[in-house]
Amino acid sequence: MSKRDYYEVLGVNKSSSESEIKKAYRKMAIKYHPDKNPNNKEAEAKFKEAAEAYDVLSNPEKKQRYDQFGHAGMGNRGGFGGGMNMDDIFSQFGDIFGGGGGFESFFGGGGRGGPRRNKGSNLRIKLKLNLDEVANGVDKKIKVKKLVQAEGVTYKTCSQCGGTGQVTRVSNTILGQMQTTQACPACQGMGKIIDKKPSDTDANGMLQKEEVVSINIPAGVEDGMQLKVSGKGNAAPFDGYSGDLIVLIEVENHKELKRENNNLHYDCYISLIDAVLGNDVVIPTISGKAKIKIESGTQSGKILRLKNKGLPSLNGYGKGDLLVHINVWTPQNLTKEEQKIFNTFKDSKSFTPNPTASDKSFFERVKDMFN
Repeated sequence: MSKRDYYEVLGVNKSSSESEIKKAYRKMAIKYHPDKNPNNKEAEAKFKEAAEAYDVLSNPEKKQRYDQFGHAGMGNRGGFGGGMNMDDIFSQFGDIFGGGGGFESFFGGGGRGGPRRNKGSNLRIKLKLNLDEVANGVDKKIKVKKLVQAEGVTYKTCSQCGGTGQVTRVSNTILGQMQTTQACPACQGMGKIIDKKPSDTDANGMLQKEEVVSINIPAGVEDGMQLKVSGKGNAAPFDGYSGDLIVLIEVENHKELKRENNNLHYDCYISLIDAVLGNDVVIPTISGKAKIKIESGTQSGKILRLKNKGLPSLNGYGKGDLLVHINVWTPQNLTKEEQKIFNTFKDSKSFTPNPTASDKSFFERVKDMFN
């Protein structure tokens, strides 16, 4: 099933302010909060959908890309990358209602109290792609060293908080007794502590392990983009949930083709003879080679446009073009005999510059190219 538009989900529009987007999400979160809708799968789905929309629209960089490319432009980065869970939402947006208590304090400290769950830290890697991989999309398998929970780690209930993860303190004030609740200092709010662990692990029973991660790179990605692979970062101790793998895209320069958004540019050098008489020349493309026809009388600076020979749009709508810039190579170091031949044409009207209205200047050609 296709995703709904994020603006539609929150009931806002592209011109809505940051505070309006936050207010709309707050309203949706209250309406579909799990504590108000216990065992209601539909409400839970809408709660996640609202959080996904807010994750994108509350982030200026993600919002800009979404406005330009839609869901396809988010790749694996937007909306929690399809790996969203309730703990992820509560840890990331728990302060949406203001104050230190987040969702729990707003709903009276009810259903989501008790021991907290840790989220593992994110991992960041750089992934180099060539232009062919950008054009067609690619599945990559990479080895990642990450923290995982070691086998044989056992836990026991924290004796200080009795497994609740919280301790309550009562103090006497001039107004009477005041009761405060805070995370248990002994177990850091986990409700349990390590009982046994292998000797080669850290204090939390974690160790490094290599894992092969599959990453789907959509066609049309750009240099500097970040993709998020949910749940493939470092694991968290105490049965927490894993962080994410952040993939930074680096696009390698092509030897002959230059990229400009979805368009490609190629400098094609032809001889003076070919410019005068015309000829067929072979040029490189992403998929191989292409033959183009140089008409007789072609001027240096002419731009030939090869439709749909550029890169695909990230949102899946169409392709860019391959723009071939014609450069006439002026001969150098002529022999005396060659100089003599050219001297015979010195007074020829055919070799005298006579531009017409159709022979646009360089700046006009550049202007047309971007229109």
